[in-house]
Amino acid sequence: MLAKRKMQSKELAEKLGITPANLSILKTGKAKGIRFDTLEAICNILDCQPGDILEYREEV
Repeated sequence: MLAKRKMQSKELAEKLGITPANLSILKTGKAKGIRFDTLEAICNILDCQPGDILEYREEV
């Protein structure tokens, strides 16, 4: 979605008010969870739905 919106991670992190390192954790799937208000802010900024940026993966 970042590429579609021609936005860099640094810009998104600034708009969200989080560090680029924390955004990187979210992007790589290493986060244990995400707050709904953070997810809502990401979707508002990127003009997308949660399903556009989230993917369910069953743990093995």
